[in-house]
Amino acid sequence: MRKYKNTERSACGRHFSGTSTHQRMLKTDIEIAQAATVKPIAEIAAKLGISADGYSPFGHFKAKITAAPKTDKQGKVILVTAISPTPAGEGKTTTTVGLGDAFTRLGKKAVICLREPSLGPVFGMKGGATGGGYAQVVPMEDINLHFTGDLHAITTANNLLAALLDNHIHQGNALNIDPRRIVFKRAMDMNDRQLRYVSSGFGGKANGTPREDGFDITAASEVMATFCLSENIVDLKNNLARIVVAYTFAGKPVTAGDLQAAGAMSALLKEAIAPNLVQTLEGTPAIIHGGPFANIAHGCNTAAATRLSMQLGDYVLTEAGFGADLGAEKFINIKCRRMGIAPSAVVLVATVRALKYHGGVEKDSLGKENISALETGLANIRRHIENVQNFGLPCVVAINNFPTDTPAEIDYVQKAIQNLGATCVLSEVFAKGGEGGIALATAVLEAMDKPSELKFTYELDAPLKEKITTIAKKIYRAADVSFSPEALSQLRTLERLGYGSSPVCMAKTQYSFTDNAKKTGAPEGFTLTIRQVRLSAGAGFVVALAGDIMTMPGLPKIPAAQNIDVDNNGTISGLF
Repeated sequence: MRKYKNTERSACGRHFSGTSTHQRMLKTDIEIAQAATVKPIAEIAAKLGISADGYSPFGHFKAKITAAPKTDKQGKVILVTAISPTPAGEGKTTTTVGLGDAFTRLGKKAVICLREPSLGPVFGMKGGATGGGYAQVVPMEDINLHFTGDLHAITTANNLLAALLDNHIHQGNALNIDPRRIVFKRAMDMNDRQLRYVSSGFGGKANGTPREDGFDITAASEVMATFCLSENIVDLKNNLARIVVAYTFAGKPVTAGDLQAAGAMSALLKEAIAPNLVQTLEGTPAIIHGGPFANIAHGCNTAAATRLSMQLGDYVLTEAGFGADLGAEKFINIKCRRMGIAPSAVVLVATVRALKYHGGVEKDSLGKENISALETGLANIRRHIENVQNFGLPCVVAINNFPTDTPAEIDYVQKAIQNLGATCVLSEVFAKGGEGGIALATAVLEAMDKPSELKFTYELDAPLKEKITTIAKKIYRAADVSFSPEALSQLRTLERLGYGSSPVCMAKTQYSFTDNAKKTGAPEGFTLTIRQVRLSAGAGFVVALAGDIMTMPGLPKIPAAQNIDVDNNGTISGLF
């Protein structure tokens, strides 16, 4: 096992390395990852009982799992989610990784199950998605940049379908597709607002049919969602065939199957459907596969990876994106329903800094002690705890420790959360790796012994409008939901076509329970606006777009890409 010294994170995002905070040898996340001694992937596969003919190596430290030991074992799932995200950061992936390492230190056979990073956030504002400090998965640069090519394969399969659709129209349009009613977009794994709305097919008859078009980021594409809710290549091909790409002049849906596209798309995804195996800094196996966003998609890693992890490990540590109102709600109501599984416990990640932000403190002042702001900000975590408890699941709150947290603040938060009926544990995995997560792991194991029964938010046979309204009122605490005329028309059409029993995937800002990103804390009595509804037939759900949420993000004023570089030796810097 790799040896390291105690660390503490500084305000500038680097880490103090040494036996005390007075020693000033600074390290970034990427420097910590690059300094690690990483084990050959064969050793990690062997830990899971996977033989040499059961995986396909991608270099020395990553592999595709192509075959696993036959077993009926069903490991217990632990879902890691968080409060509503803030610019202060919460550390959900860091907590998941560190908790997995803590389970390993306790002698448990744990598997960490994560999503693949999208290049959009990596080069945009959020940065990478491999954890932080001494709770990371490696090789960090590879995972954040291209990895094993899965997202590129998904992008290509998506755009093949788009090309076949436009070619069908150009070649005579035997299916009688109405070019004004094409609903399938092209995709790109990058934040590029310029591509949200485009016009294409100009330049004469040879260049196609002129029409309005647009791009989704790959993480929000229907092919990504379909990929992530398919358990094998046969399942994937069947699901891809169901994707509705357009409607005829008579209003009949046209599918990828009608275009005879599912076979070729599946061929492009044949390698991608195999889950990816890597490791943590401490050598705990990690399976990273699929990467839908949780604010505009369902926010969970693949069903294939989750099922495999449950077969290979006794405990599966997985996460769902953004706050529990988004990723966790969709994990429960979409993924658990689809797979027939249930988490044994939920870990809700928060920080003192983030709670103060929800209490009205500006980002630049979060390092100052402020009990009054904590009291106000606790309303946000209170609502998330209530939602988890309403799912019928035991909740453990992990306070991700920052060096600016004062003893008084930590004590106040822990007592307040315990009064809400949830266990609260200070997590130091960022600074200490698995060692800093022992207390958290112990609390989670105790919580898993408590009786639980998974409860869904809505019944599938309820009308689509009712399901959307139920989520808005029960999870977000909205007083009402306003549907645009376009959304109401789309809901009627989907129910007439037989999609009314689908679960609902809400697409809204991650920063607020409302559809307004600026309304932090725990607003009540607001009206949620649904402007548009989209069918994701391949994934088996209906997407409701709230407020001004976009399925193709844009880059910030100063993109993270401007700080990323590679030197003459091929060493990458600037990833975080």
